[in-house]
Amino acid sequence: MTIVPPEPGEPRRPHGPLNSGDAWVAAPTGERYWGRYGAAGLLAYDRERGVLLQHRVAWSHHGGTWALPGGALHDGESAREGAIREAQEEAGVPDGAVRARFESVLDLGIWSYTTVVADVVVPFEPVISDPESLALQWVPVDGVDRRSLHPGFAAAWPELRALLDVRPVVVVDAANVVGSVPDGWWKDRASATARLRDRLDAWARRGVSADRVALDSTRWHPRVVLVAEGAARDVSDPADNADVACAVEVVRAPAAGDDVIVDVAAEHLASGDRVFVVTSDRGLTARIEALSGEGDPAEVRPVRWLLDQLDEATQPAGA
Repeated sequence: MTIVPPEPGEPRRPHGPLNSGDAWVAAPTGERYWGRYGAAGLLAYDRERGVLLQHRVAWSHHGGTWALPGGALHDGESAREGAIREAQEEAGVPDGAVRARFESVLDLGIWSYTTVVADVVVPFEPVISDPESLALQWVPVDGVDRRSLHPGFAAAWPELRALLDVRPVVVVDAANVVGSVPDGWWKDRASATARLRDRLDAWARRGVSADRVALDSTRWHPRVVLVAEGAARDVSDPADNADVACAVEVVRAPAAGDDVIVDVAAEHLASGDRVFVVTSDRGLTARIEALSGEGDPAEVRPVRWLLDQLDEATQPAGA
């Protein structure tokens, strides 16, 4: 692998690289790939309007084609962070307007490109905010492959399109999870539930390996519904980070938490979501397994399944 600095006049670099990641990676065969640390792009998906596409300016790599807003990752930046940053820089995506759902990685060994698929949770109009774009448009899903696509995006699009309707939701039995860790939760259940809430948010933002949820692609960022009962109902809602919508929804059960968990799971099943319920309670497990929806049935995961991943989420991304 050879690192090749950008030439004057290349995308957004008329005065030289702006970041150490702004460089070409040259393969022994002669192909060049943009981004010393790899690259990432954001596929913003709006159910009403479709996919946000960028018409690339002629002097860019594969200029004149349609692709996703994206670019080189910065040193130490996650693919999710980089894709959202690039989309903000190139398309004016507002803070908190999208929620990451899954990542698909093309790994060539010497270089990788990550497509971050995110749902639009606050509708917005894109804005051309740098010289890399001729146009930015919302394109209906059925019309994407009618455009002249960037070859990399064209190759990835069939798999990405097939996953646009897969929406994992993790419903967490807060009382069961909190009660499994002897950390003094019985003295202040609301604070213990708040700690769990924050760990769940970090876990969902970091992403879950696809094999943990038996789904295709590389990593998933599930929506999380945390059901709190009793004294734990005093837990506050999580604060949004600046760049992306919060991943955790707190639902406060007015009475028995199990009844609300069953209702939440049934509601998401009816919407066609892929539902995972985290509990080790046998009675609740039987009730969840008895649910049926139009798609896949709800699946139960034991508390240990979640705790192991929460521990992993506190480690550095490369650990």
